[in-house]
Amino acid sequence: MAENKQVRSTLHLDRLLFEKIEFKRLGFASKKEFEGKIQSSVSQKQGTDIYRVTLELDGNKPDEYHLEICLTGYFSFEPEEDFSDEQRDALISKNTIAIMMPYLRSQVSLLTAQPGVECVVLPAFNINKMLEK
Repeated sequence: MAENKQVRSTLHLDRLLFEKIEFKRLGFASKKEFEGKIQSSVSQKQGTDIYRVTLELDGNKPDEYHLEICLTGYFSFEPEEDFSDEQRDALISKNTIAIMMPYLRSQVSLLTAQPGVECVVLPAFNINKMLEK
């Protein structure tokens, strides 16, 4: 398939890795609801267009289990692209998280799809609203 530069993203996911995956069983199946808190952070490698974006999920199903997942993505931009700082910040803060979220969602489902555990499927998130908070 021929590559069309007009539709190709200028933002690239160069590397993605899970820095932490932890599941701790606290007890047997619970009727309580899964509770999760997601946080993100962004840092830029000094003097480069390389960004490190981290998503962290701290999840808990009271009296049943606690889980923690930390996912890091390394992103860069096409060298010839010229963006304002505002445009670049918007791409980094929103698009990177939208790109990484399916990987986090999948890992949560894999961790909770175990015998005696009700599988958790994280819902789709409105990234803009999530970042406002």
